[in-house]
Amino acid sequence: MSQDKDTVVAALAAEWAAIDALLTALPPEQWALPTSLPEWSVQDNVSHIIGTEYALDGQAPPPCAADVRTLPHVRNDIGAANELWVQGLRTESPERMLERFRDITATRHKALDAMSQADFDKPSWTPAGRDTFGRFMRIRLFDCWMHEQDIRESVGVPGHEDGPCAEMALTEIAGALGYIIGKKAGAPEGATVTVELTGPIHGTWHVAVAGRAAFVDELPGPATTTLRLSSTVFTRLTGGRGPVADRLSDVTIEGDTELGTRIVHALPFTI
Repeated sequence: MSQDKDTVVAALAAEWAAIDALLTALPPEQWALPTSLPEWSVQDNVSHIIGTEYALDGQAPPPCAADVRTLPHVRNDIGAANELWVQGLRTESPERMLERFRDITATRHKALDAMSQADFDKPSWTPAGRDTFGRFMRIRLFDCWMHEQDIRESVGVPGHEDGPCAEMALTEIAGALGYIIGKKAGAPEGATVTVELTGPIHGTWHVAVAGRAAFVDELPGPATTTLRLSSTVFTRLTGGRGPVADRLSDVTIEGDTELGTRIVHALPFTI
C-alpha cells in the first residue's frame, strides 16, 4: 500500500521535534536511567534512533571492541546492527548526543523532503520484509515514537500518547494483528476477535479467522473474544516492553477467556 510521502515526512519531523523537546528538558543524570529495554539506558535509546538515521545516511557505526552477538538481548542481525551504534556511542556526553540527534535528523529531514512520491513507492527492504520505502519510513516513525515512550516511561514524564504521530505508530502496530491472532495465538478456524482501545487513542478492530486471520469491517455476531485495553497498554504489550503477566490485569477479556489470554500473551511482536 502506498504511503503518502508528505504525511509520513511531516509525522517524522513532528516526532523528532517531540523527542528533541523531551531530551532538552532532561538533566544529564537522567540519560543514564535504565529503560524497559534490556541493558538499554535512556541514552542507549537515543543512540539507537541516531544510529539508524546515520545508517540511512550511509554512515558506518563507530568501532566496537565487543562481540555484540554474544549479548543475551541481541537476538538477530537487526539487533546486532542496532547494538553496534549503542555500544559505539555509549561514551558520548548527553550534550554531544543531543547535538548528534539534531544534526542527523535535520539532514534526514532535508533528504526526505527532496524525495518524490515515486521514490516513496519504490520497492525497499524494511524491518518487516520487502515493501516500499514509504512503508519503511512509517516503520521509522513507529520506532522513534516507541522509543520516545520508552524514555518518557523511564524519566516519569508521560505524554505524546495521542495525535498524528501516535496514530500513525498505532496503524503500523495494528497491521500485525492478523499475524498475532492467527499465527502466534493460534486462533481456530471460525474464531472472531475484537480489540477495543479505550484511550488516549480510541479504536476498534475486528479480526476473523477464515483460512487466515484478517481484518473485517464488522462481525456477523458477537466476537468469540473481545479484548478491551488502553492504547498505552496495547503499545507497551505489542512492543514487548516488560513481562505480559504484569499487564494482564490491565486487559478486560470477554467471551472465550482462554483464547483471549493466549492473544494477550502473543501481543509482543517487535524484533
